[in-house]
This record gives sequence, structure tokens and C-alpha cells, in this order.
Amino acid sequence: MPDPDRYVLISALQHYAYCPRQFALIHIEQTFEENLYTLRGQRVHEKVNIPENERIAGIRVERALPLWSHRLELTGIADVVEFLADGTPYPVEYKSGSRKPRDADDLQLCAQALCLEEMLNRAVPAGAIFHAASKRRREVQFDDELRSRVSETAQHIRQLILTGILPHPVADERCRDCSLIETCMPHAVRDFHRSSQLNNPFLVLEDG
Repeated sequence: MPDPDRYVLISALQHYAYCPRQFALIHIEQTFEENLYTLRGQRVHEKVNIPENERIAGIRVERALPLWSHRLELTGIADVVEFLADGTPYPVEYKSGSRKPRDADDLQLCAQALCLEEMLNRAVPAGAIFHAASKRRREVQFDDELRSRVSETAQHIRQLILTGILPHPVADERCRDCSLIETCMPHAVRDFHRSSQLNNPFLVLEDG
């Protein structure tokens, strides 16, 4: 019998891969703040958050499709899943901004594909991320490395939930556009840790 408490949200994989501290603030401490970027994201998702299906140019399109994987213990919702002419599922994730330098979005999309493979018993070799900023799709191939990282990231998340320890801030370019910057205080916390280490040479703090 599946244990629902072990299931990881697919969106949480994206948060953790982008910044473990962001994940912990949102999913463990239940902290969330709005900013321009989160509002833009909500606006983009308004078009795909209502469950419905339609046929466009011979392709069946499902919106807000519930997903699950008992093998990987994942659950979530796909923005859009297109079913190609041969029945192959093709997940499409909507993002408000342009492509990020890290592959957190690709990881989220790959997790959706793995769920679809288990649910429908069909191979899902690729999907796409629609970037609203450029109004263009970017195709993502689900290779073995990306698939393995989905499972590894889910395991890291479960371990972090068990420990309940808030990771240290990354304090880099990721923080600039993060809606949680005022709550996280990445640079202040980083400087405090560095000062503590200088004042106490026996105190060892891990980075990251």
C-alpha cells in the first residue's frame, strides 16, 4: 500500500534543484511571498490550470492533467500533455521567464514524463518548455542522466524533510529574482556564518 506521506510533489523537484533553501522555506516551513516573477507565473498558468481537453490540428491536448508515479513516489499536475498522432504523450511545461542557467525546469518536466510512462505504459522520449518571455518552445530530451537525477533529487528531498534542517543560503545570482529573498536573507546569513567561523576556528559550517 503506497504511503502518501512519502510522495514528493513534482514542483518540489524544481524548487530543490534550483535552490534547496528555497525548497525548504516553501515546502517545510510553508513560507511563500509574491513578487513580480511569481505574479507573472500565475498569469501564464491561468490558461492551463483548468482541467480540459481539446483537439488541435489532430492532436489531443489535455490541460491540468493529474500525474503520479508509485515507483518513484511522485505526484503533481502537468500543465499540458499533447498526445501525438501515434498516441505518444508529449508534456509541455509553461514558464513565465526565459531559460534559466540551471536545468531545474528540465528536471521537473522529466519527472512528468516518468509519471506518464508509468500511468500509460508508453515511452515518453521528449517534451517541451514553453517560455512566455520569448513565446517559444524549447524541446527537452529525457536522457538517462536526467531520468536518474529525478530519482536522486526525490531522495534528497525526503532526507531533508526528515532532518528538518534549513540549508544554508546559496547567496548568488539566483537570489536576485527570488520572492523569498526578504525571508531568506541569504547574504546576511552567509556573512553571519563567515563571521562565526572567523571568531571560532573550531566551528565548522558546511556550505550550500
